[in-house]
Amino acid sequence: MDQDLLKKALLDPPAVFPSPATVLADPTLTDPQKVEILRRWEYDACEVSVAEEEGMPAQNGAMLQQILQALDTLVGDIDTDKTPPTKQGGLGRDALTPPKQRK
Repeated sequence: MDQDLLKKALLDPPAVFPSPATVLADPTLTDPQKVEILRRWEYDACEVSVAEEEGMPAQNGAMLQQILQALDTLVGDIDTDKTPPTKQGGLGRDALTPPKQRK
């Protein structure tokens, strides 16, 4: 993936990828790049959840589930107790275990 497209993916993942699964499947990204894209997408999905609580039409959290499943595929267990003390939540960097070893 070229650097401009990577920058765009980091700023707005859904503008580059139709789903979290396509981030996982992208052979041009390293695992750390995939994790960072998914973390940023997860934060955005948490923002949407907060907006839904405050009256925005609900999207039922399906995208957030897909993002968390993709992160679990890459890094294993996610410690959801390690989230920032904000309404948005999100995963802190220390919530993710090191990437699984690839064979």
